[in-house]
Amino acid sequence: MVLSVYAIIDTIFVGRYVGPNGIAAITVILPLTFLMGSLGMATGVGGASIISRAFGQGNNDKALKTFGNMILLAMSLSISLTVISFVFSDEITMLFGGKGDVLEPASIYFRAVLPGIPFLAWAMMCNNVIRAEGYPRIAMFTLITPAVVNLILDPIFIIYFRWGMFGAGLATTIGYLCSAAFTLWYFLGPKSELKVTPRSIVLDWKIIKEIASIGSVTLARQSTISLLSVVLNNSLFVYGGEMAISVYGLINRVMLFLNFPTIGITQGFIPIVGYNYGASLKNRVSGIITLAMKSATFFATIIFVVVFIFAPQICAIFTDNAELISSAAPAMRIALIATPLIAINLIGSAYFQATGKAMAALLLALTKQGFFLIPLILILPLFWGLNGIWYSFPLADVGAAVLTFFYLRSRRKKDLS
Repeated sequence: MVLSVYAIIDTIFVGRYVGPNGIAAITVILPLTFLMGSLGMATGVGGASIISRAFGQGNNDKALKTFGNMILLAMSLSISLTVISFVFSDEITMLFGGKGDVLEPASIYFRAVLPGIPFLAWAMMCNNVIRAEGYPRIAMFTLITPAVVNLILDPIFIIYFRWGMFGAGLATTIGYLCSAAFTLWYFLGPKSELKVTPRSIVLDWKIIKEIASIGSVTLARQSTISLLSVVLNNSLFVYGGEMAISVYGLINRVMLFLNFPTIGITQGFIPIVGYNYGASLKNRVSGIITLAMKSATFFATIIFVVVFIFAPQICAIFTDNAELISSAAPAMRIALIATPLIAINLIGSAYFQATGKAMAALLLALTKQGFFLIPLILILPLFWGLNGIWYSFPLADVGAAVLTFFYLRSRRKKDLS
């Protein structure tokens, strides 16, 4: 919830003090930065799944070795990618849809955020490990810390110093740094069982392979989201110009708020299922799946109803630009109408991820963006123009939910009977 509120308030500052093109710039760059940070997330999810099962089996030595290899993998990959991105920053920004009047603010924001990417990767990795150790509240503060820091620094950098997009990016980078520092403090403290030793950080290719196998699901999902961003932002620019990208920026922020119960439940779901599956408590695993599905769908539906009713008022929070508000409200209602169904797809994929079935998890993770949304965005605008892009979102949600539901039901009977 804090992350959702942060994303909304961050967009409010940019929308009101930089303008619609500032919202478009963040919309272009944010998927790119999270793609880079997802190297840490993928390592964290893959390693945390191994650590959860190792704890469930009482194998603490494997858990410690896994953590050491996670550190080597996440840091080496994220630092290398950051250096490459500095060299080709303009080309990458244009590839992700930073064109026209959006290019300059997007480039400024991207360069300001890049130094924080290795810290983001570290924090994302550690967040999953802390949950696997059984401290979800501490893990929560890993996510809250950058949000709170950013909310404090945004008005100082954007309004007081008038640094615009550079100020927004710098606030984000400092937030990532503080989050990484918080997780480092946790692992150096008495609560964590995972202490880094020279023995634990020696590369073990068997563990690396297992981390990559499971974590590839998260990386593939985020890579697909980034590919979606390339297709979507460029399509939006073709059919609606800079304003259409700004409209999607507002929809995306509200979508994050809509999805926060489902994402939160899914994150908590993975280590619990992994632990109980490792301990062969199949009845409990089955009960957790049902409870997670019902809870996530219930909360998402309540929030969606509020957003649907008050769409114009919600858009007006972000900006006083009348054209942006009048364009965003109807598009938001269309794009988000099937959002409560995402619980089925996310939790279904997370079940296979938590139980070490990487291929099944990967296929389900790719269903919405890869199998449905990207093709629909390419096809529907040919018939309905810009509205075809908005129609693509609910159709993709429905398709992914139906496919996941039937596949999960058949595999659940085999795995847990």
